[in-house]
Amino acid sequence: MSAYKDAQAQNDISRNVRQYSDLDLFFTKKTVGSDVNKVTDIQAVKRSLRNLINLNAFEKPFHPEIVGGINGLLFEPMDEITSSLMETIIRDVINNYEPRVDLNGVSVISREDTNENLSIWS
Repeated sequence: MSAYKDAQAQNDISRNVRQYSDLDLFFTKKTVGSDVNKVTDIQAVKRSLRNLINLNAFEKPFHPEIVGGINGLLFEPMDEITSSLMETIIRDVINNYEPRVDLNGVSVISREDTNENLSIWS
């Protein structure tokens, strides 16, 4: 049985020339000192993606054009049309607003019998 391998396990990669960092939005305190933790590399990019996809209109100050809009599909019936819309939204947000990601593909698998979905992008 193979376990799902998350990119977080490879967070600090030695071949990276540039290290991305961001503020930890959970505001956890560092173990040494009284500063707030920061997230780096893959974890920072993953959090950025999650925030961008979940972003609603006018939530980003001074940039109302940056909208993820996935929340607008929250109570829609999970069918092929909704899956296609979700794929398009995720692909457009990543391609337009996250230059650190080289997107290979987006796949949203709809489960109409339980009205749920599974989103995968690579």
